[in-house]
Amino acid sequence: MGGTEQEKMVIVVREYEEEKDREGAELVDRTCEVGPSGAVSLFTDLLGDPVCRVRHFPAFLMLVAETTSPEREIVGLIRGCVKSVTCGDKGPRRGGGGAVPIYTKAAYILGLRVSPSHRRLGIGLKLVQRMEEWFVSKGAEYSYMATDNDNKASLRLFTDRLHYSKFRTPSILVHPVFAGHRLPLPRTATLVRLTPSDAESLYRRRFSTIEFFPRDIDAILHNPLSLGTFLALPSGAAFSGIESFLADPPTSWAVLSVWDSKSLFRLEIRGASLLLRGLAWTSRAVDRALPWLKIPSFPNLFRPFGGYFLYGLGGEGPAAKELLRALCLHAHNMARAGGCSVVATEVAACEPLIDGIPHWRRLSCAEDLWCIKRLAEDYSDGAVGDWSRSPPGSSMFVDPREV
Repeated sequence: MGGTEQEKMVIVVREYEEEKDREGAELVDRTCEVGPSGAVSLFTDLLGDPVCRVRHFPAFLMLVAETTSPEREIVGLIRGCVKSVTCGDKGPRRGGGGAVPIYTKAAYILGLRVSPSHRRLGIGLKLVQRMEEWFVSKGAEYSYMATDNDNKASLRLFTDRLHYSKFRTPSILVHPVFAGHRLPLPRTATLVRLTPSDAESLYRRRFSTIEFFPRDIDAILHNPLSLGTFLALPSGAAFSGIESFLADPPTSWAVLSVWDSKSLFRLEIRGASLLLRGLAWTSRAVDRALPWLKIPSFPNLFRPFGGYFLYGLGGEGPAAKELLRALCLHAHNMARAGGCSVVATEVAACEPLIDGIPHWRRLSCAEDLWCIKRLAEDYSDGAVGDWSRSPPGSSMFVDPREV
């Protein structure tokens, strides 16, 4: 694009209109890479709903950047949402009991896209600034986003021009789903499926002071995309109800919930070498021909595929890692039955139970980068200091709606 054309072009940032903008927004999404830059890229198919990744939040907005000259064309977009999350705690309650969570209104930016032909024109900056204005109007006290450590363009925009600071580096853990066989569950664990109401009781009593815990956890657990919450107990341990469990839990236990990301979007790896594709195909062929060997097969990730996301992972006791592993294997088998190719989760890099989460290193990301910016001077739940300057906790709660 020549300099004269750039001078004539006017960019308007406005709210997304589904009927009018869907085709243009989908085109921008298709032409932009998701994930680390390089030969191998991860592309996302939003299944005809560009707003699907924010639709399930209590407050959300999608903006588009449109050219007005010489013709109308959507050349950028951004999605954002606002929710209440835990940013700290007040210490133990008087008279005993656990710590009291401190909530803040936090805004999350995801899906910032600018067409390759219109980059370096300040469009991304305009989109984020307009989104931040909406965040402030909704009472958000912080704004945060996730990016890859090697995404230099994104980091320059957010840290240099928009004054975000590097905040957390959680780990994305991905495990392939073996189509040929179910994974055997250890006999040392007993699995219990909790009702959404029982799961809410457990999470609020045991996890509400963990960083980023969503205040509307009940809405997440009752969402049709949440496929269930599962509690793992030592083999032989009895479960006589959630109140009895919370009052007198066994020495070891673990819990996780499963979210159906497959119904929202599909992913596809492009640019992989013929050698890698051939090795993956061979593993599947051997698994089909000799299923009794139970050789791990690599799913076909080179065409659109879906997955389940595991959230709310946690537990206590000396056997918690082993019990969490049993829950992850159960989720793998659920994903296999659901036609998924991967099971994924995201946890704090220093999560004590991380060794109990099966994953393949080549598919995972050891350090996803979250950046944060303080938007307000006052706080909705007392003066707790600047959250953006606080040290990371050992665990964090990753909202499945952010995936």
